[in-house]
This record gives sequence, structure tokens and C-alpha cells, in this order.
Amino acid sequence: MPLTLAKIGEINIIKKIGGNPEVKKHLENLGFIVGGNVTVINEIGGNIIVNVKEARIAISREMANKIMI
Repeated sequence: MPLTLAKIGEINIIKKIGGNPEVKKHLENLGFIVGGNVTVINEIGGNIIVNVKEARIAISREMANKIMI
């Protein structure tokens, strides 16, 4: 299921990251790695704020759809 369907406050494990190699590399650099934990903090104006590796990051809905949990 994509990250966009996760409930706010729920800790999820990243199972797969989709997209082209550039997108995958960009998400990995932000801390989104397979097997890592991700928590949705809030959703504002189509963007999703997540907690990854003790850091809060805002990503677009389009990017969040590429992250499978």
C-alpha cells in the first residue's frame, strides 16, 4: 500500500520504493530506505509531512505514492 494511505501517527515499515533511478536515489538520500520506519505526521495541502530517521520531511503526494509500506 502506498504511503499516502497510511494513518497519521502510525509507524510503518518501508517495503519498496518505486520510480526511476533518480527518484529512488533522491528518496534514499532523504532517509527513505527499504526496511526503515516512516511515520506520517500530518497532511497539508496535498503534501505529506513524515518522520524518517528522527527527522521531519515534507514530500509531495506524488513522491509518497512511490513509497510502499
